[in-house]
Amino acid sequence: MMEGTAGVRGRRVADETLLDDVTALADSDPGGMLRFTASAGAQVRESAALAAEANLAALGDEGRPRAVVIAGIGTAGRTGDVLATVAGPRCPVPVIAHRSAGVPGWVGAADVVIAVSASGRSPEALGAAEAAARRGARLVAVGAPDSQLQSVAERARAPFIPVPRRAPARASLWALTVPVLLAARTLGLVKVNEADLAETAARLDADADRCRPAAESFVNPAKSLALGLAGSVPIVWGSSPLATVAARRFGDTLSANARYPVVSGALGEAGRGRVGLLDGVFGGLAESSRDIFADPEEDGVEATRLRVVLLRDGGLNADDDTDEPLAVEERRADALQTLAERRGVRCDVVTAEGGSALERLASLIAVPDFASIYLALAHGLDPMAVPAVTEMKELANP
Repeated sequence: MMEGTAGVRGRRVADETLLDDVTALADSDPGGMLRFTASAGAQVRESAALAAEANLAALGDEGRPRAVVIAGIGTAGRTGDVLATVAGPRCPVPVIAHRSAGVPGWVGAADVVIAVSASGRSPEALGAAEAAARRGARLVAVGAPDSQLQSVAERARAPFIPVPRRAPARASLWALTVPVLLAARTLGLVKVNEADLAETAARLDADADRCRPAAESFVNPAKSLALGLAGSVPIVWGSSPLATVAARRFGDTLSANARYPVVSGALGEAGRGRVGLLDGVFGGLAESSRDIFADPEEDGVEATRLRVVLLRDGGLNADDDTDEPLAVEERRADALQTLAERRGVRCDVVTAEGGSALERLASLIAVPDFASIYLALAHGLDPMAVPAVTEMKELANP
């Protein structure tokens, strides 16, 4: 065990046996991050109901905007990426995720700003909401009730969708995302209907059941993925724009929950350069020098190696007007698996399922979300408490 002045605790080597000990899992997760993650389906339902109670109809009275800016940081910022990918290339206006304070200089009365903050007090969301109000842009705010963000929205006479703060922001992706999608639907930018939301919630419920703590590793896809990643440098790539959003989300949760360094992004971009990681000192070079007959327990901790996680969209949106033909995306994904196999780099594949873009995205996010938590717990890390984040805030704030 290691303990530092910042309260850092954990194990360098993952304890694989812990993941099949339900009591030990519960003791290792005092903040209840597994429970919060299992509430994703409930988040979809609750947020949809709260959005229905908000006065979003008035948002569409002025017609289609010139552009939509989703302002927020961290998980709140990811909601903009989700909206952009669900809206797809046919979206009639630009959808821009903005992750710094204020709004882009061109934003004005013809635009819509959606300010998102789980706590309702992030400087990025507050600054964007205030700037939107000053410039006469239409504003929608999403965040904790009775927060600073709600006050800004009320002063601007803008719709506010209250999202109860029941979990850390990184476990509240769906609670924050659904109001953003429904606001965009009011503006005519996405075709998300009640059936899509219901099927997405059901998908998240089913994956939460498959990934429950009582399900043993050999039948639990999240535990299996976590054990495969243990001790590696994860490389997470998405085969399509939708899968890339999920890949970047997995990168976020692996870093925040399990404290693993991660490379994540689009496979199309990786093929222009980063796929070379497979040839590097953590990839093919490490695998070529590995003695398959060596005993790790006698020789010490094995050298760190790459582990690729490929998120595949599955070609279920073959009728969409995508930026790239799906056949190209599928061939590229097949090529990556072949390259990894040739170099001895292990590759896990998660394939999207579902009839809508939102449900497919949920199917790519749910299991990796749980896997990041199980990986943290195997290392003796509390995924809820991140000492470096707390210390960073203390050092950076005046």
